[in-house]
Amino acid sequence: MYGDTAAGRKRVAQLREQGGDIRALAARLVSQAEAVPWHGKAADAMRERIKERASHLRAAAAHHETAADSLARHLVEVDTLKEAIDVRAHKATTLVEDARTRAGEASGPDGIPAGADEVDAALLAFDPPPAGHKDWLTVDLPGL
Repeated sequence: MYGDTAAGRKRVAQLREQGGDIRALAARLVSQAEAVPWHGKAADAMRERIKERASHLRAAAAHHETAADSLARHLVEVDTLKEAIDVRAHKATTLVEDARTRAGEASGPDGIPAGADEVDAALLAFDPPPAGHKDWLTVDLPGL
């Protein structure tokens, strides 16, 4: 099976939390710089520098949010594909089982299906991919 989306969603939450922590740090730095009882040209330069650095921290926080959003979208796609794999595998299994049932009921005295058509022959010859494998998305079977 592809992609542990639960672990991915945990990482999304971590990225969002880290982004919030970075934003809070930026706000604290600016607040602390403003609270310093120091005046003059050097103090003003320090406060300006802290504000610049805080803007860089806010940009880093925004990158965390962007990464979290991208990962969340990816996880939706992974879940969609995993569901499609499950649906196709289930349908293919049902088709093959039905063909085996028909073949068993129509077997001639030598055990060979009497009058098996091309569809049932293709279903009976089907070699399925491993459970949960992406190759289920490209399986070509009659009725699938």
